[in-house]
Amino acid sequence: MINSKRIYLLVAIIFVLFMAWAAGFLLFDNAINKYAADKYCKTDAVVVLTGGRNRIAESIRLLNDNLAEKLFISGVSEKVSIKDIENKAGVHIDSPDKVELGYKAHDTIGNALEIKEWIENNNITSVRLVTSNYHLPRSMVELNALDLPLEILPHPVYSDSIAKRWYMSWGTFKFMAEEYNKFLAAWLRNLF
Repeated sequence: MINSKRIYLLVAIIFVLFMAWAAGFLLFDNAINKYAADKYCKTDAVVVLTGGRNRIAESIRLLNDNLAEKLFISGVSEKVSIKDIENKAGVHIDSPDKVELGYKAHDTIGNALEIKEWIENNNITSVRLVTSNYHLPRSMVELNALDLPLEILPHPVYSDSIAKRWYMSWGTFKFMAEEYNKFLAAWLRNLF
C-alpha cells in the first residue's frame, strides 16, 4: 500500500518546483524583452553568434558604423565566405579585412570557446556580443563561465517571428520554454 503522506509530499514538491520554474520563466521573459541596445559605446570588437534572424546584418551595421575595429562571426558553416555572408545578410561590409569567420562552433558552448580563442589571439579586452534577445542570457552565462578578462556589452537582436506575447502562441511559448530550460541548464552547469 502506498503511503498517502508520501504522495502528498511528492505532489507538494512537484507543485513548488513548477511554481519556481514558472516564476523564473516570467522573469526571464521580462528580462529578454527589456534589453536596450547601446548604439554609441565603442568596443574592441563585435562578436556575433550565427543562427538567428538579423544577427549578422546587425553586427555588420555596427562594424560599418565604426563601433568596433573588428568583427568575429562565430559558428559559420564550412565553405562560407565573407562575400556569401554579405549576400545572405543583404548588407555590404565596408572593410572586409576587419571581419574574421569562425568555423569551429556548432552550439552555444562552442561559440563561447571559439570566441575565447579568437579574443586571446587578438588581445581583445571588450566586445559587443550580438545575438537574439532570447539567446543573450545563455550566451552571457557561457562566456562568463570562461572567466575571461573581458568587458562584454550585450547587444540584443529582436525578431518579428518571435511573438512578445508568448501566451498567445503555442509555438512561441514552446520555443521560449525550451530556451529558458537551456539557460537554466547552462546556469546550473556553470554554478559550481
